[in-house]
Amino acid sequence: MMTDLRVAFRKLWKSPGFTVTAIVTLALGIGANAVVFSVLNAVVLRPVKVPNAQNLYEVQRFQYPSHSYPDYVDMRDRNRTFESMVMSQIMGPVGVDTGGSPSTAWPYLASGNYFDALGIQPYLGRFYHANDEKGTGSAPYVVLSYAYWHGHFHGDAGVVGRMVQINKHQMTIIGVAPPDFRGTELFFAPAMWIPMVEQPMIEGYDALNQRGNHNGFVVGRLKPGVTARQATEDLNTLGAWLSKTYPADDDGVKFTLARPGLIGDMLGGPARAFMAGLMLLAGLILLAACANLGSLFAARAADQAKETALRLALGSRRGLILRQLLTEAVMVSLAGGALGLAGGVVVLRFLSTWQPIPDTPINVPVNPDAGTYIVALVLALASGLLFGMVPVRQVLRADPWQVIRTGAASVRGLRRFTLRDVLLAVQIAICAVLVTSSLVAVRGLARSMHSNFGFVPQNVMLAGTELHMSGYADDRELQMQQRMLEAAENIPGATAAGYVDHLPLGLEGGDSFVYADSTTDYRPTNVAADAMDYHISRGYIQAAGTTLLAGRDLRMQDDAKAPKVALVNRQFAVKVFGSVSKAIGGHFKFNGGQRAEVVGVVENGKYRTLTEEQQPAMFFSFLQERSSNTWLLVRSNRDPQEISTALEKALHGLDSAMPIVVRPWTQAMGSALFAARVASVALGVLGLLGAMLAVTGIFGMASYTVSKRLRELGIRMALGARRKQVLRTALGRAFILLSVGSVAGLVLGLLATKVLSFIVYQAAPNDPVVLGGVVFTMLMLGLVAAWIPAQKALAVNPVKLMREE
Repeated sequence: MMTDLRVAFRKLWKSPGFTVTAIVTLALGIGANAVVFSVLNAVVLRPVKVPNAQNLYEVQRFQYPSHSYPDYVDMRDRNRTFESMVMSQIMGPVGVDTGGSPSTAWPYLASGNYFDALGIQPYLGRFYHANDEKGTGSAPYVVLSYAYWHGHFHGDAGVVGRMVQINKHQMTIIGVAPPDFRGTELFFAPAMWIPMVEQPMIEGYDALNQRGNHNGFVVGRLKPGVTARQATEDLNTLGAWLSKTYPADDDGVKFTLARPGLIGDMLGGPARAFMAGLMLLAGLILLAACANLGSLFAARAADQAKETALRLALGSRRGLILRQLLTEAVMVSLAGGALGLAGGVVVLRFLSTWQPIPDTPINVPVNPDAGTYIVALVLALASGLLFGMVPVRQVLRADPWQVIRTGAASVRGLRRFTLRDVLLAVQIAICAVLVTSSLVAVRGLARSMHSNFGFVPQNVMLAGTELHMSGYADDRELQMQQRMLEAAENIPGATAAGYVDHLPLGLEGGDSFVYADSTTDYRPTNVAADAMDYHISRGYIQAAGTTLLAGRDLRMQDDAKAPKVALVNRQFAVKVFGSVSKAIGGHFKFNGGQRAEVVGVVENGKYRTLTEEQQPAMFFSFLQERSSNTWLLVRSNRDPQEISTALEKALHGLDSAMPIVVRPWTQAMGSALFAARVASVALGVLGLLGAMLAVTGIFGMASYTVSKRLRELGIRMALGARRKQVLRTALGRAFILLSVGSVAGLVLGLLATKVLSFIVYQAAPNDPVVLGGVVFTMLMLGLVAAWIPAQKALAVNPVKLMREE
């Protein structure tokens, strides 16, 4: 065995070009699979790191995993199939004051039984428990995440017992969570956990008694022996009771179960489908890499045909030669696997720290574990055996006397298409699909930034804060918002300025049921529309670049003393009133009977996602519907840095301690473009890998063909064949396979329109730029790959070749 290893190493060392090409080719395939498997493992296979996670399920209300606190209490106390149920809620940024400079953090609100039900033990101090909750404001405790404790308190064990202010509310740090615990939603990395009963004290309003306020996630642990189906039936029995008891909020409510970690099926379904598709593509890339290496090894075996014939003629057994070939293949595969795994680990560590949305603790921990290393090892060994077996048929059927007499293996069958040809054509088709998909995704992403969102984010600077975290409340809060708006309007160079409580296409924002003006029974089954709900000021429409279709804008006179008015979008007007003209002056009801008059209609827009269907939306005056959440929009043609500095200076002139986030609106749209960017990057990387493998595949095929036909090419040149005819003979088959594979891949890429349209807004594979880009890319790949074999074919010296023969 050691002899085989030494001989294999010596032969590979003597062929550095071949060895490096083979190792890098396999590293690309195995590295891609290692990365995709690690992400699949983290996102789909084990998204929640808690004991006995297989018994955990997330409860969904209709198709959404959001519940009110009163509904949670009823489910927790009245169900018969769950051992325990917990509720958690992702809060927006809160103000944290530890006695030094104030900062912001994103916490979880969690029920008192949260840690006990999940089976989590504290790293430091203790957790709060269900018996700590004795009513609103009865548990002023904070549990820090390990990352926040380590980053902001420098791992100080004396932090337990320290007082801290959260939105000016005094609380006590009682413990630190273990390092690998991030909660029950995979993408969110909370800074701390706060008892749910502290919500009114933290946010300034009481949502604990609002059965219609669905903002929390509910996760339950099944009792031993209970199935998910039995639990669903039990919950729906409870749902019938809720519907009968609380028809205004829970009429017709239905429950389903989903695996926790991915916000139920909202992200779980698309994430699983996308990862399955990526795993399939990564597997196809590895298969293409094996086909490439098979071609390379076949070409190398052809080049070494005389050496192999001499060894057979001198009495060497074919089994020894085959063992030597497989040893070389396995050495290449292990080296390629090691290199690919090393590159994959670097990529995975970057992904684990990548924060795609600024100022928001959203990331996915995908650090490799033992499973990743095992998968890489298995793939390396299997790949080595797979491509190492390709030249076996050549060795077994080789006639040593024929090779020694003619100087090459028999050329019979060269004009027949072999399995190796089919694999190369499939690999080129895969490459064309990936190139098509990546170009479609990139073009769609580029178009997304210049699409009609119902607003124009270019040339708009944002300033965001949460006034409640700075101690403002009630009239002082409204007065500060008015002062901030005036300060923004007076910035030199500002052409428009306005206020909105939540940004369209942001992470926040809510919706409300809308009823016809004649409705008196406000149960969910009687709604006329489910509309997005925004609170805005005068000037917002102009600052956002939204078109007013009919009626008037909101005015400062639309305050608490005036009748309640609203702007609605076209979809709202058509759905509730029948047309835009009928909506003006019409009335509707919301929030259990409040009445508002429509004074204007604006264009439709995008509010939650880029790919959503048209949604109704309504815009109330911030003087009539208050919110402590504050975003100021300033439109200007001045340099963004100048506007940013001026805006921050103006607002800090009102309150120097107020935390403010200032950034361009285009940058704030990261959450809306997150899925498109991930798809574009993933498909782009896979397209690049496919292109590189296509180059090596075509190179392998062309090199193999030229090596096998050197004698024939020499004879043709001796008989007066032109350079064009020699190239056609040497490379014709490779370019036929390139053409067939490219056409097939382009057609398959065009068929991917529907799949990509769910991920990338405005994905259009029939775009002429995409079609031209694919054709140009595949042509260039073929030319690059065939360059060296073409030079070798044209450099044939028939006189020298005949003398050697």
